[in-house]
Amino acid sequence: MSEMYDVAIVGAGPVGLAAAIACKRAGLSYVVLEKGCVVNAIFEYPTYMTFFTTAPELEIGNHPMVTGHDKPDRRDALMYYRLVTQREELNVRLYTEVKRVHAAPAGFTLEVETQDGTPDVVEARRVVVATGYYDNPLHLGIPGEDGENVSHYYTEAHPFMDLNVTVIGAGNSAADAALDLWRGGANVTMVVRAPELKSTIKYWVRPDLENRIKEGSIHAHFNSQVVEIHPEHVLVQRADGTTFELPTHFTFALTGYRPDLSFLAGLDLAQQADECLVLDEHYQSTVPGLFVVGSAGFAGKTNQVFIENGRHHALLAVAEIERQLARTRPAGAPELAPLPSPTA
Repeated sequence: MSEMYDVAIVGAGPVGLAAAIACKRAGLSYVVLEKGCVVNAIFEYPTYMTFFTTAPELEIGNHPMVTGHDKPDRRDALMYYRLVTQREELNVRLYTEVKRVHAAPAGFTLEVETQDGTPDVVEARRVVVATGYYDNPLHLGIPGEDGENVSHYYTEAHPFMDLNVTVIGAGNSAADAALDLWRGGANVTMVVRAPELKSTIKYWVRPDLENRIKEGSIHAHFNSQVVEIHPEHVLVQRADGTTFELPTHFTFALTGYRPDLSFLAGLDLAQQADECLVLDEHYQSTVPGLFVVGSAGFAGKTNQVFIENGRHHALLAVAEIERQLARTRPAGAPELAPLPSPTA
C-alpha cells in the first residue's frame, strides 16, 4: 500500500515550493511531484533574462534572496530556489509526471510516471496544483511547426549570428527575443497577426523595439501570419490573402502560453467565461479538497498572476487545508511572516 499524504503538491516551481514549506511548518505530511527539475519554468527562461521585480518579491519561506544587483536574473533565481529546497529538505520527487488525478474516498489518487516510464500511484487527502503555464506553449497548428528549426522558447542570440531568424508574436517574449537576436547579430524579421505590437509590452522595451523597426534594423510584417514553415523559408499570408516566402533559417514561435490541466480531466472543474477556474478565497476549486494556486488557475489572466502574488495563494491554500484537517502547528515550529493579501 502506498503512503497516504496529507497533501500532494503538483509542481515544484516557486509557488509549489512555497506550499511545501507551509505544509512542513504546519506539520502536514506532503510530497511535491514535478515532471522536470526544480523551478523548471525558470530553467526554460532565456539564458540571460533579468526579472522585472526586486528580490524580496520572489522570496519564499522567509529565506532572503541575496543578489549583487538591483534585480535578480535567471541564474540568481535558479540558485536561490535550489538552495531553499535543499536547506528546507523538502520532499520533492523530480522527473515524476502526474498523468491523472482521481477522486477517492479518502481524498485523491494520483497516477504518476517516473523518468524511466515506470507507473506509480500517490494517495493524498488534499491536492494543491501549482503547475503554472510556461511549459505549455500555444501552438499555431501549421505545417512545419514541429521542425528542427522551430522553437517555442527563446534561449540566447549567440547561435544565430548572421542567420535569418523569424519571430512570430508581438508580446513581451517576442519583443525581448527580437531585440536580443538583433543585438547578437541576427537578421531579424517579426511576423505579427495584429496591426501593431501588443500594448502589454514592457514600457521600457516597446519604444526600443518600435525604433528598431522604424529604422529598419528589425523588419516587421503586421496584419500577417505564418501559415507554413519550411527549412529555408516561412510562408507568410497577408490580411488580403496574398502570400510570400520569407527566407528563414530558424523560427521562434512566441505566441504565448496557457495552463495545461488535462491531468485533471474527469474531475468536472467549473470554469469562468474567461477560462479562469472558479476558485474560492482560499483557491479551492469546485472539487472539494483540490486547490489550484498561482497562474495555473488563471488561463485568461496569465498576465496578472506571477511569483510575486502566486506565492500568497499557496499560503492561503495550505492554511485552509490545515483547518480542514484539524492539525495544529508543531511546538517550536517557525511562523511564516504575515504577507499582503494576494492581488489575484
